[in-house]
Amino acid sequence: MLIGVIAGLVGLALGTFGVLAFRVSEKQRQFVDVDMDEPSLPKGAADVLAVVGRAFVVVDAVDGVVRASPAAYAYGLVRGHTVVHKELLDMTAGVRRDGVILEKKLELPRGPLGQGTIIVQVRAAMLGEEYILLLADDRTEITRTEEIRNDFVANVSHELKTPVGAISLLAEALESSADDEQAVRRFAKRMHKESARLAALVQDIIELSRLQGASVSQGGGAVDINAVIAEAVDRSQLPAESKKIQIVVGEPADATVFGDRDLLVTALRNLIDNAIRYSPENTKVGVGVRSKDGLIAVSVTDQGEGMTPEDQERVFERFYRVDAARSRHTGGTGLGLSIVKHVASNHGGEVTLWSRPGQGSTFTLRLPEMESQDEADTPVVKDRAVPERVKERRVHEQGASA
Repeated sequence: MLIGVIAGLVGLALGTFGVLAFRVSEKQRQFVDVDMDEPSLPKGAADVLAVVGRAFVVVDAVDGVVRASPAAYAYGLVRGHTVVHKELLDMTAGVRRDGVILEKKLELPRGPLGQGTIIVQVRAAMLGEEYILLLADDRTEITRTEEIRNDFVANVSHELKTPVGAISLLAEALESSADDEQAVRRFAKRMHKESARLAALVQDIIELSRLQGASVSQGGGAVDINAVIAEAVDRSQLPAESKKIQIVVGEPADATVFGDRDLLVTALRNLIDNAIRYSPENTKVGVGVRSKDGLIAVSVTDQGEGMTPEDQERVFERFYRVDAARSRHTGGTGLGLSIVKHVASNHGGEVTLWSRPGQGSTFTLRLPEMESQDEADTPVVKDRAVPERVKERRVHEQGASA
């Protein structure tokens, strides 16, 4: 019995010791786990970042990416768990060193290849004690729009000063030559020409401004492309006859587009007037239309001198002229093709150019064809009866567009 009691006491002591040892071990393991855990984001920070509406990147003490939004990867700011650009790392180092919020506007490469860039407004700040937050807002489109607007204002100021200054000088000359009938007539003729040029420039500026605010989707309707061509050709007959140029129109196409009739007439008239302006006398300007794969293509072909590849890249810019001196002599404002480009864009289409020096130019306005209510009514397009030169040019144009 004594031996049994002793054995029981020894077992109880061993059991108690085992329990105490297990508890001590558990507490030590918990302390180790706590020490090994990564510091977490401040409470609620993740929820705020999810709805902030900007690209964001959260980096740790060694600039490793802890969390980043899909937009940050799309902008090319982050690749894997690494911040790509040195400019961003410099900002995080400045915040970590000085403890102040930094904000900069940066122009960064969009990717590892090519020359594409993205302009971002970046704000860097501490997030808790361990992290730094980078907020990035894409300002590329806004910045480029501002640059275009500033260039446009500068160009308008310059272009308006030329005819206004000329009219002022001619008025002074007219006043000083009041007794010379021949001089008065000569100066009056020049004033009439400069005033006409000024009126055309102002009208084009107004038209371009109206196009930028136009909403074809709300105010448009079904437009017969043949009626548009007929009206544009009719409006261009007078300048064509003055240079003895014949406007040759191909066979009509049974096709309809959705859009603004007046804007489409303006765009096509600008293309025809441009072709007449740069074509020699006693030549032809071809206008053809075709329908293919749900697109209506209206092509205007001239027999002018053509353009170099350098000019073709810039010909749709505002106020750009292939030959500035000649354009002023012929009355060009440099806004016609820019207006055509805006009209095409507002109608969900495009305008393309095929040209070679010495072989003339072909401008093609492509617009989406309006869907028919009945598939059985799908129009069948016939071959266009246009001059052989226009047909040959069309082959070149199709090859260039392809």
